[in-house]
Amino acid sequence: MSTDVALLDLRLRRRSLIGYSLGMALYVFVIVALYPTFKNDTSLNQFTEKSSTVAALFGASGPLTSPTGWLNANLYGNFVPLIVLMMTIGYGASALAGQNEDGTLGVLASAPVSRRWLLLQKFATMCLLAIPVAVATMLVVLVGRAFDLPVGYGHLVAITVGVVLLGIVFGALALALGAATGSRGSALGISSGIAAVCYLLSSLAASVHWIRPARFGSPFYWTVGNGQLANGLGVGSVVALVLVILVLLAIAVRAFDRLDIR
Repeated sequence: MSTDVALLDLRLRRRSLIGYSLGMALYVFVIVALYPTFKNDTSLNQFTEKSSTVAALFGASGPLTSPTGWLNANLYGNFVPLIVLMMTIGYGASALAGQNEDGTLGVLASAPVSRRWLLLQKFATMCLLAIPVAVATMLVVLVGRAFDLPVGYGHLVAITVGVVLLGIVFGALALALGAATGSRGSALGISSGIAAVCYLLSSLAASVHWIRPARFGSPFYWTVGNGQLANGLGVGSVVALVLVILVLLAIAVRAFDRLDIR
């Protein structure tokens, strides 16, 4: 079957994808290179001890001067997932609903391919968009061994997979909402809002008692918010996330079949 739609969408986004990846690589290198300067600064650890709730809002928990604490507070607890979500949610909202609003989806739908194959190509493109920034981050963090910032290879790969899965979950949500509503704005706004709530549920669970039970409903908790950089990503977490993605994809397929294409 033809994959022209996926190739076209990737080609249209190659500059932003390269730019985000290179920009993230540069940022990560600065974070890694600065670690030796701060690793003996005990005042940083006092910040998480005395202001645990504020620190949690930024994805920081535990000793900030430890390798995992430093990387979580500056990368994996906040910034890296944010950039990946910008890529996947943005594309998921525009892939169907955005193109339907500007009239280009009708041209694609008139091609000799089924709607489902068209949607699967969009979904595959969204999955690919989640990978480069996460992988670029991982590769630069590996350089950290030269800056007294050792991190286990297996755990680093695990949290990278977690970031990618996180991006795909919310990208698939945006895709499904776009197919269901036909509105790019609605898909973007609702997906971003749900992602923000899920982030707060995961990050504040450690310091706000009444939020703690709700953390299990947050994809952030299962991917980057439960010590994955130190303990790895559980098989159960991966299976659960993949099931969520498949459910969202099934919803998107059903909704797209019913979408009134302009």
